[in-house]
Amino acid sequence: MWGHTQPHLFNNVSHLEEEMRRNKQFAKDHRIPTDSGYSVAPHHSGVYPVHEPLYEAWKKVWNIRVTSTEEYPHLRPSRLRRGFIYKNIMVLPRQTCGLFTHTIFIDRYPGGRSKLDSSIRGGELFQTFIFNPINIFMTHLSNYGNDRLALYTFESVIKFVQCWTNLHLMTIPPLQLAEKYFQFFPQEKEPIWMNPCEDKRHRELWGTNKSCEQLPRFLVIGPQKTGTTALYTFLSMHPAIISNYPSPETFEEVQFFNGKNYYKGLDWYMSFFPVPENSTAKFLFEKSATYFEGELIPMRAHALLPRAKLVTILVSPAKRAYSWYQHMRSHQDPVALNNSFYAIVTANDSSPKPLRELRNRCLLPGTYAIHLERWLNYYSTNQLLILDGEQLRLDPVAAMMKLQRFLKIKPFFDYASHLKYDPKKGFFCQVLKGDHTKCLGKGKGRQYPAMDPRAEKFLHTYYLSHNVALSKLLGRLQQQNPEWLQRELMSDTQ
Repeated sequence: MWGHTQPHLFNNVSHLEEEMRRNKQFAKDHRIPTDSGYSVAPHHSGVYPVHEPLYEAWKKVWNIRVTSTEEYPHLRPSRLRRGFIYKNIMVLPRQTCGLFTHTIFIDRYPGGRSKLDSSIRGGELFQTFIFNPINIFMTHLSNYGNDRLALYTFESVIKFVQCWTNLHLMTIPPLQLAEKYFQFFPQEKEPIWMNPCEDKRHRELWGTNKSCEQLPRFLVIGPQKTGTTALYTFLSMHPAIISNYPSPETFEEVQFFNGKNYYKGLDWYMSFFPVPENSTAKFLFEKSATYFEGELIPMRAHALLPRAKLVTILVSPAKRAYSWYQHMRSHQDPVALNNSFYAIVTANDSSPKPLRELRNRCLLPGTYAIHLERWLNYYSTNQLLILDGEQLRLDPVAAMMKLQRFLKIKPFFDYASHLKYDPKKGFFCQVLKGDHTKCLGKGKGRQYPAMDPRAEKFLHTYYLSHNVALSKLLGRLQQQNPEWLQRELMSDTQ
């Protein structure tokens, strides 16, 4: 950067581009190569935590394809540094050699020459070479220009490695190095977005106009067809609770932690949330019902929102499966329209792929204990609230009081005066001025034909072990079984 300015201090990408153009012209004027495809940012700024304008300007001005940083996932310990790819720029983990801005003379090295030599001859720097198949080191110009401390350090450690090991050392250009790195570690290609405010160093390198108050304090994680849209509506009525902005593609759901949206980055996610004027009194939240059963989602959510609370709604898994089938029929899904519910849930692994996919979407979300255990691998039990979907439908006031206690919201919102049962709709609706009601949209609360007894019997058997596991899990969480679970477990004993 021209003048060594940190990129995260630029909120305007055009200003950042201008700085880079000046930098590039300086390089050309002084015959410094500009076509390596590799660049670094001052003090690691903007590389991680990611500053979007930096990546955009890098691509546009320099056509950068490779960079490096010590900051991902954290500065220390250095042995755990990893790489990732973002915006088609490969980010490699940079290692530490012990030379910093102030270590320009060997007699000023912290601990003296003996400490540097011990690091070279079997110590930390030597072990860095040994245990990392690919290493990127960077020292400052002053380390070279004063008493050539950097030259001494690297010549010494390379000679020591060559003398005492059978390792073959080689150097290759940055682009080839990056490609080789991700051949060795393909699992690192996908980034993991962590909370910048959980790390002091990351907070210092984050955008000056960004705030962790713009991240949600709780998530409604699903599953689908359990009443999450109703809960979203009820939550949005609360004056202290603020939902995300709607998405043009997924409506009220952001669906960040699952699927392609995750690779759009943290800035994209945060753009869906306002910055609360009084952050301590406001509760930002998002509801994405597809979060519940995703294998990677709990890890991703916890990395970014480790202190968030989770809300899930459970109903009879058999009824949930049937509701999903009817949902797909109402959306003119040809597989659902051309096959009975029984044919779908009993499809086997030799059935056509579309039939198997719909079967899985009907059945797998209802294996509740499996998915909850996955979330509890990352979140503590006191961060999770399990709502009874039947109670939410039949007595939403009691359910919302329970939720407010869990979130510790004060003062409580009086849902009793803001929700009213609509006999025509068959469920509770929001009370407006003049005693009018506003109900959920078309299709919500629709009545379905009775389930085929064969399908009902099959699902009872299929979900029995999963319901038993759920009951044990709820016992461990010191929560009562909802009435629907008690009925389903009791019916097996009769």
